[in-house]
Amino acid sequence: MNSYMKYIGIISRCAAQYRGGRLEKYGVSGYQCTYIINICKNPGISQDRLAKTIFINKSNVTRQLSLLEQNGYVIRQTSKTDKRITEVYPTQKAIDILPVVFSVLGEWNDYITEDFTTEEKHYLLTLLERVAGKSKAYAEKFKEKNQE
Repeated sequence: MNSYMKYIGIISRCAAQYRGGRLEKYGVSGYQCTYIINICKNPGISQDRLAKTIFINKSNVTRQLSLLEQNGYVIRQTSKTDKRITEVYPTQKAIDILPVVFSVLGEWNDYITEDFTTEEKHYLLTLLERVAGKSKAYAEKFKEKNQE
């Protein structure tokens, strides 16, 4: 039996290695791209909302944000309206690296699909969007079930 997740996992790990290699000189790991993108797109996002948005558990988000903060990419501060909430803001350093992050992501996509036709690329994207949608739906349902 073929396991789709086997291949998705391989692609994910190889992509993280590629991103990490390309971004190492900036002090950014291959796994931190998602954080930088989401924080730059949503300045002031709470740590909890970020965790839900990128489907990463809270402890891992806290750990990665600590590293990003140490490297000067984000600032965390307590919300002025709710002291229980920690908001995350991009620094100018994060804003400046964002185009580099997008470039690295585009290079990877181009590399892994360089032998595909335009139609194959479109079909692959359509299938991946469907799989991601189904995965997100499960994750949302799972969260709701565990919060009851």
